[in-house]
Amino acid sequence: MAFDIEMIKQLYAGLSESVKKARQLTGKPLTASEKILYSHLWNQSDRSFNRGIDYVDFKPDRIACQDATAQMALLQFMQAGKSKVAVPTTVHCDHLIQAKSGASADLKSANSTSAEVFDFLESVSDKYGIGFWKPGAGIIHQVVLENYAFPGGMMIGTDSHTVNAGGLGMLAIGVGGADAVDVMADMPWELKFPKLIGVKLTGKLNGWTAPKDVILKVAGILTVKGGTGAIIEYFGDGAESMSCTGKGTICNMGAEVGATTSTFGYDESMERYLRSTDRDDVADAANEVREHLTADAEVYANPELYFDQVIEIDLDTLRPHINGPFTPDLATPVSEMSKVASENNWPLQVEWGLIGSCTNSSYEDLSRAASIAKQAVEKKLVTKAEFGINPGSEQVRYTAERDGLLVPFEELNAKIFTNACGPCIGQWDRDGADKEEKNSIIHSFNRNFSKRADGNPNTHAFVASPEMVAAVAISGRLDFDPVNDTLINQDGEEVKLDPPTGMELPPKGFDVEDNGYLAPQEDGSSVNVVVKDTSERLQLLKPFAPWDGENLTGAKLLIKAHGKCTTDHISMAGPWLRFRGHLDNISNNCLIGAVNAFNQKTNFVKNQLTGEYGGVPDVQRQYKAAGVETVVVGDHNYGEGSSREHAAMEPRFLGVKVVLVKSFARIHETNLKKQGMLGITFNNEADYDLIQENDTFNFVDLKNFASGKQISIEVVHEDGSKDTILANHTYNEQQIEWFKEGSALNLIKKENAA
Repeated sequence: MAFDIEMIKQLYAGLSESVKKARQLTGKPLTASEKILYSHLWNQSDRSFNRGIDYVDFKPDRIACQDATAQMALLQFMQAGKSKVAVPTTVHCDHLIQAKSGASADLKSANSTSAEVFDFLESVSDKYGIGFWKPGAGIIHQVVLENYAFPGGMMIGTDSHTVNAGGLGMLAIGVGGADAVDVMADMPWELKFPKLIGVKLTGKLNGWTAPKDVILKVAGILTVKGGTGAIIEYFGDGAESMSCTGKGTICNMGAEVGATTSTFGYDESMERYLRSTDRDDVADAANEVREHLTADAEVYANPELYFDQVIEIDLDTLRPHINGPFTPDLATPVSEMSKVASENNWPLQVEWGLIGSCTNSSYEDLSRAASIAKQAVEKKLVTKAEFGINPGSEQVRYTAERDGLLVPFEELNAKIFTNACGPCIGQWDRDGADKEEKNSIIHSFNRNFSKRADGNPNTHAFVASPEMVAAVAISGRLDFDPVNDTLINQDGEEVKLDPPTGMELPPKGFDVEDNGYLAPQEDGSSVNVVVKDTSERLQLLKPFAPWDGENLTGAKLLIKAHGKCTTDHISMAGPWLRFRGHLDNISNNCLIGAVNAFNQKTNFVKNQLTGEYGGVPDVQRQYKAAGVETVVVGDHNYGEGSSREHAAMEPRFLGVKVVLVKSFARIHETNLKKQGMLGITFNNEADYDLIQENDTFNFVDLKNFASGKQISIEVVHEDGSKDTILANHTYNEQQIEWFKEGSALNLIKKENAA
């Protein structure tokens, strides 16, 4: 159920030869990342690959899907003509459970309101040989770490935080559903060979500093796009001194700097975690090939010779950070928050402290936060903010409850929510959020974009470690520095919180009564998957139309997006999650969060056919009805954030043909390609400023669409004047075929039918 040990042993058996051959091809020692990449080539190539340039075909070991993205992925797989997935795959129901009253009531409500979706996912999993994790079983990435991740493996997942498994020495990469379908259908998975960023960690974490502070610091250095196209590999004595789940936290938030993935070399903390989660056989097998599960010694001794960029962080001197608001890379040391918050007029009163999410919901995380909550009770402190806790899995929750870790939170009147994502992805029915009042919250999640947690654009969300969240929530002040500041208790006494303490692993071992896993039937051919025509939640897919082979002319501007435009802006989560399996209905949120550059408003664009203004989806549907294709224009790092392919499928479904931006986030660019769209970038970024509200676009040489060839665009303005601009693209010959056929899935079906 948890893993295929024979598959792992087979991989390890060939690892030595793969590493040897890769060293010969590259002529140099290898990083841990390179060893995994070369050992998972679809075809053992006789050449090395240029980082950041060459597209390479890989064969991942497994696939993980969360319920919100699994719906569209599996609806696509149902069209692929296959009877069973070719690679071990699991579905995890963690996104569709809204946090409101507490675990029991919220889970009961979710099982009622989303029964149709859960039943669909369970039946389609049963039919196609997919493991199914029931609602309440846990958050996908924590469950994967506990059950499926293993050193030296390669996994893809339909969630950007799949990278969490890097804490166990994997290359785990977030992808769109169409990428997952390729692998499910026994086809190669294509990736541009990543660049390599090395992060050398020296010293040892101490006091209030946690693994979370490492990635908060890295985010401040690299920014939200600094890791794009790269793998971040952590190493050094500081890396080896951290726990496996701490490493997972660091890898998890690598998604926030745009990295392809993040990882650590195999070490003793990983072995301890494997054995504590009943995987002695994996640990034994890994130990036999230990030298191949980390970088060659020369690499870590002279990292500047083998990485494209090297960052060094001294854990002895690293101090706690709080990142935000509105972006996860705005890093502020806790000691400087008072000054920075005052300068920016951030609300100093903190109303909620939220602990959990896939980033920080391990046993160790809860134990360290619980040590702070316990002090608050013992030192007679009155908590000034509300508390919410999301355990990472039923195994973590059950073990934490057995060991008394939840008691101090309950004594502080915390709400223990379901083992699910909850507020982290907008599944939070927060009282008063509809008033849109300016306020601050602090959480241990990974993302803090505007409106993400509670739908309120004026909620200033800050990211910190679980222990820092606990301390700030107890104080009720964003500028509280537990290292130096004191609090006044109920007796009027001045008290100081001691540094957190915690346990890497439960002293009495993990335990659970029902982990929530359902194995599929060996032969699922008799399973009937039902999708009703009248359903508002699920809709069978119809193929997108192939390209007609002609130049695209007369296309209208739908929206020119200003500034940050994440997948949350393009396809919001929160209440919209309920439509993730219904392309027509979910398309009603298409780009409603993007800021129109011409009026600085959201969901308010000009319809060039009528001259009137309306919501983006409404205007686009009018264009579609009139047979008019459209263009979306965007800024830098367009599509950063979640892997949700809905952000590509919705505009495609509504008739948008082209997305023209300054730069793309990796996953979103791939998703656009997979869905048969033209995702291109300005050759001259300043040309973004030439685009006017009433522009028409003529792609005058699209008929000659070819790899490495720029595309010429005639931009016709309202007054009849024209600007001709050049656009770049990264399509290779295979990806151009996706465009020609209308989508990658169309090509899969065509090849399977041949």
